[in-house]
Amino acid sequence: MSDLTLRLPTTLHQQLAQLAESEGVSLNQYIVYALTRQAALAPVIQVVPQQDVERQQQAFLSLINQLGQASSAEVKAVLATREKIEPEADLSADVVTRLEEQIRSGINQSD
Repeated sequence: MSDLTLRLPTTLHQQLAQLAESEGVSLNQYIVYALTRQAALAPVIQVVPQQDVERQQQAFLSLINQLGQASSAEVKAVLATREKIEPEADLSADVVTRLEEQIRSGINQSD
């Protein structure tokens, strides 16, 4: 374990101390918990080398070519057998729309 000296605004220190007390843990334990939780939730973006991207694209295209095309009836039959689940509570229509836009913009940038 390592030590870290941290200067906090008085109000933040008081708020953290109150939260720690309400949880029944020390201020140090609460801050470690809060930082760990925040770090775990932070998105991690990993750069993939262009060569790997191209290799994956070729593998995907090869697979698509091997599969051929399904008829509309075949597609409907497969979709009818899929498991239907409820979306997560935090997954609102607005979130889905934003994610779709991000995916589309990412696809357009790679073209």
